[in-house]
Amino acid sequence: MQTATPVQRRASRPRADALRNRERIVAAAREMFVEFGPDVPFDEIARRAGVGNATVYRNFPDRDALVREVVCSVMDRTSEDAERALAESGDAFEVLSRFAHAAADGRISALCPMAASTFDKHHPDLEAARERVERLVGEMMDRAKAAGQLRPDVEVGDLMVVVAQLSRPPAGVGCLSVDRFVHRHLQLFLDGLRAPARSTLPGSAVTMEELRQH
Repeated sequence: MQTATPVQRRASRPRADALRNRERIVAAAREMFVEFGPDVPFDEIARRAGVGNATVYRNFPDRDALVREVVCSVMDRTSEDAERALAESGDAFEVLSRFAHAAADGRISALCPMAASTFDKHHPDLEAARERVERLVGEMMDRAKAAGQLRPDVEVGDLMVVVAQLSRPPAGVGCLSVDRFVHRHLQLFLDGLRAPARSTLPGSAVTMEELRQH
């Protein structure tokens, strides 16, 4: 009776390679969306990621699929920053400040160009990622308000839109040196959030829901 020759399985390595390629594509797209907007050509994204055009299209058959993946990845990273911050003990405002600086480093500015994109903003993956971010950041802000450290006339949208704008360089690679000002200017903004408030803010507090409607 002959014993069947074991089948050689090599699927694990290609799967790992494919995952790394996908991660490189998403990382490259995130950087280039921040620098140039969401209409950057796929071949430029492929070049920065160090992969071929076919690899990009194999992972993301159209621009909407790639945009959605970038948005989800940024929101997931932001949620992870928020969870780490919430796990810390101590001064509630300092916890919020550390989160804001971490979010700026995580390039939540990659979300900015997405507002004008045509992708489905109600996709289940996006809805889940967005709800998680809003819940966690809202919890941090509520803690700081309850401690009397955060002015009461601000909401999650106020914080997130400023962090995103401050961490987004002006268009053009030559302007990336502005990164050295991000944390300095972000700290100036955070100091303005401290209670008691020194002035009355014009308009009303901005919620994430209001931001989505504009």
